[in-house]
Amino acid sequence: MISAQRSRADGTAPRPIKRGAKVAEALAQEIVHEIVSRRLPPGTLLSSEAQMLEEYGVGRGSLREALRILEVHGLITMKPGRNGGPMVVEAGTRDYGRMSTLFFHLGGTTLGQLVEARLVLEPMMARLAAERRGQELVGQVADPDATAVEDDTAHCDATTDFHRGVASMSGNPVLTLVSVSLEDVFRDQVSGLLSPKDERRRVLEVHAAIAGAIAEGDADAAERLMREHMQEHADWVRQRHPQLMEQVISWR
Repeated sequence: MISAQRSRADGTAPRPIKRGAKVAEALAQEIVHEIVSRRLPPGTLLSSEAQMLEEYGVGRGSLREALRILEVHGLITMKPGRNGGPMVVEAGTRDYGRMSTLFFHLGGTTLGQLVEARLVLEPMMARLAAERRGQELVGQVADPDATAVEDDTAHCDATTDFHRGVASMSGNPVLTLVSVSLEDVFRDQVSGLLSPKDERRRVLEVHAAIAGAIAEGDADAAERLMREHMQEHADWVRQRHPQLMEQVISWR
């Protein structure tokens, strides 16, 4: 064990860090524990390097490696300047998705397999949302904005917000994280792939129908409509861009 650890400025003491080949990983875990236990919001500057070296009793090399691990995982960023240092940032589904692409790539996972996973997950999320009788989406999708049909960015934002909304209303943070991150990965891998403009109004109308079923607590209808919606999208991708479905997901 490392015995040179001292109390932090707030009087609390870091948990002991074990010596060994993975000191940096253990230290990274302890820093995350501190962020979570103290509920440090994004934008919070962590202790300086000198303070961390004293608090944790580790070498400079191990500390810098630990901070690099957290930075790579999207949990902190290094703020430059005289008053800079490691700063907490908000970790999101995109960070989780980016990490997963490494394992998808190594395993030879294709976009078609990712789409199949979404076909399983998203109808289930719609059912869970309906069981909670979520009302949040009704006003958002009841009257589709014309810009969400004509403007590519607006349409992408509207569809993304809808699917994220359904996921969040499922009430299960694990399913939400996985589902939304898969959508992030898909959109990142096939950037620019959007429904034709002549089909977009119908897509938004389907969104409204799913939102209505969720609000009414009709779990069967919500699940069925979402499955049909996702299947139709998958079929469209296969027909228009068959090469994409066989494409191995890249590590991004």
